[in-house]
Amino acid sequence: MINLDFLQSLIQAIDSSGLDSLELERGGTRIKLSKTPPTAGALATAAAQAAAAAPAVAAPPPAGVETASDAAAPPSDLIEIKSPMVGTFYLAPAPDAPPYAEVGTRVSPGDTLCIIEAMKLMNELESEVSGVIQEICVDNSDPVEFGQVLYRLSPS
Repeated sequence: MINLDFLQSLIQAIDSSGLDSLELERGGTRIKLSKTPPTAGALATAAAQAAAAAPAVAAPPPAGVETASDAAAPPSDLIEIKSPMVGTFYLAPAPDAPPYAEVGTRVSPGDTLCIIEAMKLMNELESEVSGVIQEICVDNSDPVEFGQVLYRLSPS
């Protein structure tokens, strides 16, 4: 079993280093951390393994098929802030706390926008740009995918 503090230190080490990925085995447990998403072949293998272990869910529409959300595409001048990981999206640090940011909030680099919980770790997502939040694309406590649009900002 891997100690949670050890895992957090590995994540921080890879984030602050020039490494793109790290793989190690300890006590019979294998860990692989990577900053870049896996290749399409690895995604297909992981998806096949997940499908065998999980109940069936509705598949996304095939590429090129327009959905209702595609029809309402945002103006091209907005900056999209996307999820850096898979997890659960939270607008506030606690259920009874005010949200970090709302529509109309002006944000600067370093301002916390939300929390994404992944593997019982609470990860604060900080803005990397300045702007005014025009749209929050995810509801509180919704699951999010890597690369999913969370916020749209107008640049300031």
